[in-house]
Amino acid sequence: MICAAVIQDAPLAFDRARSLQKAADLMADAARRGAQLVVFPEAFLSGYPKGVDFGARVGMRSPEGRELFRLYYESALEVPGAETQRLGEWARANGLYVVIGVIERDGGTLYCTALFFAPDGCLLGKHRKTMPTAMERLIWGFGDGSTLPVIETALGRVGAVICWENYMPLLRTAMYAQGVQLYCAPTVDDRETWQPTMRHIALEGRCFVLASCQYARRRDYPADYAPVQGDHPDTVLIRGGSCIIGPLGEVLAGPCYDEAAILTAQLDLEAIMRGKFDLDVVGHYARPDIFQLHVNRQAKTPVQFHDE
Repeated sequence: MICAAVIQDAPLAFDRARSLQKAADLMADAARRGAQLVVFPEAFLSGYPKGVDFGARVGMRSPEGRELFRLYYESALEVPGAETQRLGEWARANGLYVVIGVIERDGGTLYCTALFFAPDGCLLGKHRKTMPTAMERLIWGFGDGSTLPVIETALGRVGAVICWENYMPLLRTAMYAQGVQLYCAPTVDDRETWQPTMRHIALEGRCFVLASCQYARRRDYPADYAPVQGDHPDTVLIRGGSCIIGPLGEVLAGPCYDEAAILTAQLDLEAIMRGKFDLDVVGHYARPDIFQLHVNRQAKTPVQFHDE
């Protein structure tokens, strides 16, 4: 048995230093509860810009929107970098495997990314969101197949699929084919429809699903932030819905709404193989003579330099 925790909380949006400290405090809290694996929400460092439009209209961008993007960029992380080193140090101090959603900056582009840390502080890998949703495409770049890892750990095989990537059946299949056991789903989707999706994935993949959503209020954002939801400090922008699901679709913890929380559950990995007895969607329940998936895991760069 292993103990897993999902964090339902918010960062101090656009404030990297304070958000990092909050992540450290939450890791320590989860460790005190006995957690060995901790999953943070999507974009925990340093915020999900819910309810703003960055001053963009078709054929138009405002100076105020450009400045908001600059501030968002300044609060993002370089991977690897000083901030990932600190996250690793906190993972080591608490003896945790950590999966955390961050906004990663690379050149002039931001990516919605999940980072994986080991209890020895090592950065094990990352996953960049392959398909930002709707307006997210304005502020985030697209990940490629080079960051679709399922990582072998002492607890089991860990992977992460971010928010609406979970509605991409071929991406899910790629995760199942890599033997994912601890399927982490960092998100900001707080709707009722998220719950049946998480239960379906656990049942389909015969894996444990750890869904971590933010609980964020207007007060968690800067004073000059102007979301369409309103300016009252108690206005809820993201209401949570975190949960932990077992490999037969059973709810082990949550869903939790409308408050900050840390949810924990004891996971029996032997339940995975008991589940695969009658359903292995990339094994005995597949039909490769009819259907096949090809995954390109090469990194795709826009510029390549070739020196003689």
